[in-house]
Formats: sequence, C-alpha cells, structure tokens
Amino acid sequence: MKYFKEILKYAIPYKLYIFLNIFLNVLYAFFSALSFVSMIPMLNILFGTTPKITKKPVYEGFYTIEKYLTNKINYELNIALDKNPLDALIISIFLIISLFFLKNLFNYLALFFITFLRNGILNDLRNDLFSKILELPIGYFKKRKKGDTISKLSADVIEIQTSFLSILEVLVREPLTIIFTLIIMIKVNLHLTLFAVAFIPASGLLISIVGKSLKKQSDRVQKEQGEFLSILEETLSGLNIIKAFFAEKQFFNKFSNSTNRFFYFNNNLINRQNLASPLSEFLGIIVIGCLLWYGGKLVLIENTLQASVFMSFMLLAYNILTPAKAISKASYAISKGNSAAERILSLLNAFNYISNQNSNIELDQFQNEIHFKNISFSFGEKKVINKINLKIKKGSKVAIVGESGSGKTTLINLLNRFYDVEKGEILIDEINIKKISKRSLRNCIGLVTQEPILFNDTVNNNISLGKEEHGFEEIISAAKTSNAHNFIVKLKEKYNTNIGDGGGKLSGGQKQRISIARAVLKDPQILLMDEATSSLDSVSEKMVQDAIEKLSKNRTTIIVAHRLNTIQKADLIVVMENGTIIQTGTHKKLISIKGKYKQLVEMQTFQK
Repeated sequence: MKYFKEILKYAIPYKLYIFLNIFLNVLYAFFSALSFVSMIPMLNILFGTTPKITKKPVYEGFYTIEKYLTNKINYELNIALDKNPLDALIISIFLIISLFFLKNLFNYLALFFITFLRNGILNDLRNDLFSKILELPIGYFKKRKKGDTISKLSADVIEIQTSFLSILEVLVREPLTIIFTLIIMIKVNLHLTLFAVAFIPASGLLISIVGKSLKKQSDRVQKEQGEFLSILEETLSGLNIIKAFFAEKQFFNKFSNSTNRFFYFNNNLINRQNLASPLSEFLGIIVIGCLLWYGGKLVLIENTLQASVFMSFMLLAYNILTPAKAISKASYAISKGNSAAERILSLLNAFNYISNQNSNIELDQFQNEIHFKNISFSFGEKKVINKINLKIKKGSKVAIVGESGSGKTTLINLLNRFYDVEKGEILIDEINIKKISKRSLRNCIGLVTQEPILFNDTVNNNISLGKEEHGFEEIISAAKTSNAHNFIVKLKEKYNTNIGDGGGKLSGGQKQRISIARAVLKDPQILLMDEATSSLDSVSEKMVQDAIEKLSKNRTTIIVAHRLNTIQKADLIVVMENGTIIQTGTHKKLISIKGKYKQLVEMQTFQK
C-alpha cells in the first residue's frame, strides 16, 4: 500500500473528477441495493402475500422515508390489484426496470469521470518520469541498463495502469455497494445478515494469504522485462558488429534465455492472480449455500420469514458477491502493482547529485581563464582523473592528447558538469562551476563529439537544437560555416528533410558537419571538440577540419585529439597518461624533446 499511496498523489490535480466519481458511485450503490429490494412487491404479488394497506400513507419526514416508500408502494399496488392484478404486476416491473436503469446510468457516469482521472495520472506520471530522465546526471545512467530505464517508462507504467489505476473505480463503488446492501439486508432480517457476515473475516484472511506472494513474483517479471529490453537495445545498436562476427546465434540464445525466464515468472504470477476470481466466488457460494440452509429453515419449518422476503434477501446477498469479488481482485492487483510502482518511484525519487540547489550565479560573459585546480575523479574504484592542474586562457586553442583511457574525454565532461569532481575544483573566472547555474554554464559551452549525436528529425531541427530563438537565415549561415549547406540543398526536401534515426540517412562526414553547424548556431564562448575527425575519411576530414577552423576562430577552444596532425597550430598541447598530465607545451617544443608526445607523433607517422 505504501507505493500505491505515492502514486495516488498524482490524483490531487484531478480532485473534481474524484468528487464527481464518489458522488455518482454513492448513487450507484444506493440504487444497486434498492433495485433488488424493489423485487419484493412483485414477488408478493406472485405469491399473493401483498400487505393490505388501505389508507393513503402520509410523509412524516426524512427519518421515516423508508417506511413511507414501502407503504406507498404497497398502497398503490393494492389499488391496482383491486382493479386488475396484471396492472399491479406491470407497475412492479416498471419500478424494477427504472431502478436498474438509474443504477446503470450512474455507474456509466462514474466510470466516465474516472477515465479522466486515470488517464490524467498516467499522463503526468509519464511526463514526470521523462523529465526526471532529462534532469538526472549522465553518471546515473552509466551504472544502469538502458533497457531497464525504458522498461520503467513503458512496461512498468502500463502495469500501473492495469493494476493500480484499474481498481480506482473499485475503491469507492464496491465498498459502498456492500455497505448499502448490508444496511438493507439488516432492515430485511437482522439474524440472516449476521449469519452471512460471520463468514467474511475467514474469506478475507484466505484471500490475503494468497495475495502476499504476488509482489515478489511481479518484481521478478518486471526485472526480467527490463533485462530483455536491454538485450534488444544492445542488439539494435550493434547489429552490424553482430552480423560481421556471425554472433546472431549467441545473441538469440541470450535473448531467448531471458524471455524463457520471463515466461516462467509470468506464468507463476498470472496463475496466482487468476486465483482471485474463482477463490472469492467459491467462498461466496459457500456463504450463499449456508444462507439457503438457514433461511430455508426459517421459511419452510419455522414459518418466521416470508418466501418473497427471503428470495429478495438472497438476491441482496448475491449482490454482495460481485463487489466482494472485485475487492479481492483489487487486493491482488495492488500486490502486483506494488513492484512496478516501487521501480518507477526509485527513478522518480533518485537523488540528483548534480543539482542547481546552490548554483545561482549566472555566467553572462567568460572573461579570463578556465582553471582545473588539483582535480580528481573516479568511476567506481577506478581513478580516471588524478590531481590535475591546468589553466586555459581566454581565446587560446588547447589540444589534449594521449592514449585511449588516459582521461581526455572525462576532463571536458567535467567542465560541462556531466559529472562533478570528487576533489579539487574547476573555476571559470575564479568562480567554482558548481556555483554557476547549469543553464548559463552550458549556454557558454559548445560541444562537438566524436560520434555526432543526431535525432530522428529534420536537418533544420537538428541544427537549431536547444536554440529557441533563431531565424532560418541564421541556420543557413551556420550550415555554410560548417561546410554543410552544399549537401543539404541537394537533399529531397533540403532543410526540411528528415535524416532518420541517429542521422542514418547521412554519411559520417555529413553528420559531423551538421553537428558542427549546431555548435556554430549556438555561438558559444568556449568550444569543446572531442575527437571530431577521428572516424572520418580523408576527404570528409578535410571539410570537417576546415569547418572546425572557422568555428574555433576567436573562441576559447579545447580539442581532444586523436589525429595529431590536426593540432600542430594549437597554443598549448596537454599530454595525458593514466589520468594525469605528463607534458605541456607547443608542438614545436614537445617534438623537440624526448617524451610521450614525440612517441605518439612518431607512431602515427610510422602507421601512415
């Protein structure tokens, strides 16, 4: 119930629908009970036992309304019976139909309004989950499988819909139906009602024992669903490698093992859940059987109960079975949904350790220098950055080089606050970046990555990503600066061409030039280039390199470089190894001394 209450907080904005649903469910429950009582007059007519009331009843106030209505019906029926018994039967039938019509009308209206409540909760829950995904730092997702996160936003939310939210109508309607029915049953015959109610605690205990095991089973199902979604995501991302290495069978086995476990867990879960309906119905029929024995004895042997009243009482007792069955199924659903809710809330309540809580300084203009001051950073137990000190002057062009895993990319990710340093501090104009708002910090920085990140959208929207105010001429100008305009105008719909998932309709060089055009349009004061030409052919590299030269002109530029021939004109070259800086200087200075940089240059020259 703990997680169920957390999810129900999302119902607060929809209070009006809750009120309307409760009000209409009260009417439904009242007319549901009344519709079965209305059969007593008809049964009395059929059995010839209609009470003789010859004096017209007088209404004496709300507290006597039940007596007044009963006497009024009997009075009208007696008049009709004296004239024509068939007319009295028609009146009784019309009364029954009218009450059942009102019962079902209020039921529909209650469901009508609760639909807005349920879908509103789901809509807000999905939006909050996606907002949380965008808000959380990159490091949070590095430790988790993508498929598991996708599962929370898809399968777990659907589970919330089918388990938690599907029982919202049960929460008010069914208990009220039982309460109203019990009140009328007490009015009809107290002893029979007490006899029936005596069986309820035992039934509820048995149902709850079965329901307790559902959460554990459901948790296994949800986790396994996240597992095979992760395998699917990995497969789609690396399909070319899987095919190239004939690894289809290996991945199929991995996927089928997961789905087989899901099959086993899900069967156990559903089979236990399916117990709810037959178990509650069987327990209900036992109660009905006991009532038939006890009530039949009162009618046939002791003659203390009218047959028509007993039959109506049995209908009322059966009227309790349906809501009782729904409540027992609801208890199963809550147990099952608790697991999905727990997983969703673990994401919603995840702590954002890179927050804006104490970051209230707005960085309008970068003026002097960037200072990495004795910084250290680890991924788990692995030290990636270790006591680095580095100053970068405004307007300078700095290249960071080193072997893979030396910490080059991590260094620029720390400047962007994708992660926070563990020790030391990063300063911009002597201000710790933790005190600068993330928006103003990242507005100041432009990023071009090794693998260009493009989205399944138009060229126009990919270039203008994050730029709310821009003109089309600005986009064209940015594309020309990045050497992208000439190939864009040759596309079928030019700037309105959809480039596919991840820019799949474009070549590597074309994707990188659009990525650079995005950075040009942003017009950042600090430019970060993460091996932007390392995966390109020589022709594409020349065009991209030319675009980079245009983009980095008159800007503070930090280049993570793999191809060392592209950074010979840098103002400062920083050589990294195992998370530390081992050399700094210009190309001319570093090539003149024996060291790591000269070794890297010679290795690349030899490879050519």
